[in-house]
Amino acid sequence: MTEAVPAGLRDALEDPFAELTGALAGTTRMKLEVSESRRITPGMQRLILTAPELADLAYRPGQDMMLLVAADGRRPVRRRYTIRALDAARRQVTLDVVRHGAAGPGERWIASAEPGDVIEGIAPRGKVFLAEGREWHLFAGDQAGLPAFSAMAEALPATAHAQLVVEVPTPEDALAPAAVADLRIDWLYRGERPAGDSGALVRALARLALPPGDGQVYLAGEAKVVLALRETLAGRGIPPERLSPKAYWGLGRANAGHGEPAKEG
Repeated sequence: MTEAVPAGLRDALEDPFAELTGALAGTTRMKLEVSESRRITPGMQRLILTAPELADLAYRPGQDMMLLVAADGRRPVRRRYTIRALDAARRQVTLDVVRHGAAGPGERWIASAEPGDVIEGIAPRGKVFLAEGREWHLFAGDQAGLPAFSAMAEALPATAHAQLVVEVPTPEDALAPAAVADLRIDWLYRGERPAGDSGALVRALARLALPPGDGQVYLAGEAKVVLALRETLAGRGIPPERLSPKAYWGLGRANAGHGEPAKEG
């Protein structure tokens, strides 16, 4: 058994999340054990973790779990991963994680995680989840947003109407959600274009036929891509309250210690 951060070092950290108060009120800290880790597409790793606290965990599809993947001196390094599924009866949580191939602390832990390994987690986190009372739902972004999009799409009832516009590297990465809703999917294959290039997604949303009525748009992925998509949709008359944006990563910048993209400047 390997601990991502050994107990002795963990106890000595200068941890801003030592107390689960403020924005963390209502979350649960737990020690998770890896029960399974495998590739499900060329660019996606599936982790299944267990902990007794998962039996009572309540979350909303689209929320995530924050893992303590490493320590930088006495500073904790955390990364946030979407809760793809929760099996409370079996006390198991599934996390689908994009493999970027970079040498960051989150990537290193994901690459080395084996059954029996232990890691601290805090959940649920996140404020982007399904808006109630909408006539349609549009999910758009890059591969990093696919686990959240899939979890939310699968939570929609059979009477709902939804569309996914998702950029992935190759057709082998096009992992469709098992939704019962009326769901259309447009895959954009990146091919040799670098990750974080917003062009194809912006063009797709600029020409996409939006349904009539009151809908909600969920955006996720690289920070500048999400910003470009917000501007494109605002230009098409989508008001801010109908946009739910979330930046998951920043091109050329490591995420901050709390797991979200570091601010520029």
